[in-house]
Amino acid sequence: MPTIHDVEVRDLQVNADERGHLVEAFREDWAEYDIDPAMSYYSMTYPGIVRAWHRHLEGQIDHFVCPQGRIKIGVYDEREDSPTKGELDTFVIGEHNQQVVRIPGDCWHGFKAISTDPSILINYPTELYDYDDPDEERIPYDAERVPLDWNEPPHE
Repeated sequence: MPTIHDVEVRDLQVNADERGHLVEAFREDWAEYDIDPAMSYYSMTYPGIVRAWHRHLEGQIDHFVCPQGRIKIGVYDEREDSPTKGELDTFVIGEHNQQVVRIPGDCWHGFKAISTDPSILINYPTELYDYDDPDEERIPYDAERVPLDWNEPPHE
């Protein structure tokens, strides 16, 4: 369960039969998501690759879903006015654990592909990407200011 203020996780229903499965990745009638996505995109990431750290400072909220493969998401709260400043959340989602993770964009966030095959991430951000003036601040995945070692094994 999330510890960071405004981070939310929703289990996704997997409707499976002999043909395969269907998963609703986002619905406007989900009560905990009172937003309207501005766009969606997906990215494919090779095993072992880390895509971190970044944050958005203009109010964007991200909604991560991993329909193929498996990813470890990291969210670090460095917001001055947050009741959970200094907290770190991690989530492992993917084929085995279908969830959507709501990430306040002004928290540092990123992910690592941890399955043996490439992983697909779908994001439903609340703001359009501005190619000329991106709302994005970046630091390296191994920046000391974020207390997450992407290679550390999971805690039991």
